[in-house]
Amino acid sequence: MVVVDRSPGLTHAYWPAETSEPVLEQSIGTALRAAAETHGARTALVEGTVDADRRCWTFVELLAASAADTPVGRFLEGRGPGLHHVAFEVDDVPSELARLAAAGERLIDEQPRRGLNGLRVAFVHPEATGGVLAELVDDGDV
Repeated sequence: MVVVDRSPGLTHAYWPAETSEPVLEQSIGTALRAAAETHGARTALVEGTVDADRRCWTFVELLAASAADTPVGRFLEGRGPGLHHVAFEVDDVPSELARLAAAGERLIDEQPRRGLNGLRVAFVHPEATGGVLAELVDDGDV
């Protein structure tokens, strides 16, 4: 089991954005903040809470596949709508990848890549995290 030093409460949930956005906007009483299309997925963000010290925030990232042969499209085809992955903020993604690889954990990304909002990200295989796809996130350069 992978243990990440800290989590800012970033939770990314997977829903088909085109059908979920109006429902979420109505239920939370705020418009979604559109993000981008990246890695074959259209994304929208619902921002949540920030603690008093601004150390912890929560948001939900909605994903819709831009095509069936993308990672998100294959996820939808195999599992249907639901939780896609959970993200954890770390101090340094490359250092965490090296630590996990040295421990023999299975990685999807051996090197970080640029993710949503310009953040540096890398994914850890669900086999290493008890069945949940995990994303490591920092604000460093790729």
